[in-house]
Amino acid sequence: MLAWLVPGIAAVTLVAFLIGQRVARGPTGDASQSGTSLSGSGRAVDLSQMTPDEQASRLFDRVMTYAEEGEQDSARTFAPMAIQAYEMLGTLDSHTRFDIGMIAAVSGDSARARAEADTILAKDRSHLLGLVLAIKVADLRSDQRARAAFQKRLLAAEPAERARTLKGYEEHQRNIDTALKDARSARP
Repeated sequence: MLAWLVPGIAAVTLVAFLIGQRVARGPTGDASQSGTSLSGSGRAVDLSQMTPDEQASRLFDRVMTYAEEGEQDSARTFAPMAIQAYEMLGTLDSHTRFDIGMIAAVSGDSARARAEADTILAKDRSHLLGLVLAIKVADLRSDQRARAAFQKRLLAAEPAERARTLKGYEEHQRNIDTALKDARSARP
């Protein structure tokens, strides 16, 4: 196994470096795009110099930015790299599973997104990120009944779950707030 470990680490480092170069350039070759700057100084960032957590986070941000800007081809290009970065972290918690699920959802992989939502909710039935992701999957599948059921669960879970002040809840507060707003406006 050790014989494969060293070349594997070298390959991952090389891929991370190449991804860093591509991410830093962005779709127009500008490393300082508005809202997607990869460093405060506007200089290119070398992903191989980051921790695995930082790499995954940067790639997540890049995929989400592309999706928000309507650049689906770019989001789909970076999605596998971002998911691979998360998978390399080892044991995945609910927060990282949400991130993977969102990457999958915006890149059109509703099956993977659903699997991540199901995994989160199997562990914790009222986890806000799991419910938000499940709503996103229901939307992707045009399943209004499932969407309504998950929205109802989200509204019921919110007070107790917000009190938990989880890091993932803080980092994805906008996603949670948007889902809650939509759920409240959908109530009869």
